[in-house]
Amino acid sequence: MPEGHTIYRLALDLTRDFADQSLKVSSPQGRFTSVDVLDGQTLKRAHAIGKHLFIEFETVEKNAQPAITCVHIHLGLFGKFKKMPKEREPSSSVRLRLDSEDSCWQLTGPTACALINADEFKALQERLGADPLSAAPRSPRAWAKVHASKRSMGALLLDQSIFAGIGNVYRAEILFLLGIHPEMPGNALAKPLFEKLWKLSRTLLLRGVEANRIVTVDGATGRTRKNGTLHAYKQRYCRVCTVPIVKTTNAMRTMYHCPTCQPDRQTKRA
Repeated sequence: MPEGHTIYRLALDLTRDFADQSLKVSSPQGRFTSVDVLDGQTLKRAHAIGKHLFIEFETVEKNAQPAITCVHIHLGLFGKFKKMPKEREPSSSVRLRLDSEDSCWQLTGPTACALINADEFKALQERLGADPLSAAPRSPRAWAKVHASKRSMGALLLDQSIFAGIGNVYRAEILFLLGIHPEMPGNALAKPLFEKLWKLSRTLLLRGVEANRIVTVDGATGRTRKNGTLHAYKQRYCRVCTVPIVKTTNAMRTMYHCPTCQPDRQTKRA
């Protein structure tokens, strides 16, 4: 599943290609049923919260004032939203296609793709946790939830109601870089270490937006071979101490950590 940096980069790219342009909107698959509402309307911007993408259109009905209409998209495990050659005919699997004079983007396989109203957007926004890529101040709820929880840090980092946008790769890399064992309970994490975790999360996701991929190794770039961009995730040996990386299951997802660099100092849950 794409992590937060991918959705944020996608929003930037869609805004770059389509902002303030009237678009042809279609659904070759036929499952997006709001084509008539959006076809010919002006895309104002795309933006992201965690793993959720929002595309705002300025819609104008006859004899009415302009209004903002929002499309909510969640790619899930199989969704893809890609720029395509305009001359290429869409397949029957394309849920949503956006065309301007110069650009074409096609959406396939999303978990969600629907118009939402202002109340639905607000409810979704309130359900999501703190987004490290957001320019808004971090809500104190993130620390409060972590501090009060007996769940493991490996599980808490994947909880989108606490940390919006962090997925399986980033959680392994963040915990490794901070020397935190994935099974450490949240209520055992000190406030200064939480602040470091938040700062590191923002740094790594911003780097991911710039590189258009997850890069956590200093000096690595978007062109570095995949094996050279990560410390722990899907690695055979620790990049720091060379001991074998341990693969376990945490929050029903595969977890990778170094038993030396991330010692289990607290095996008993509080």
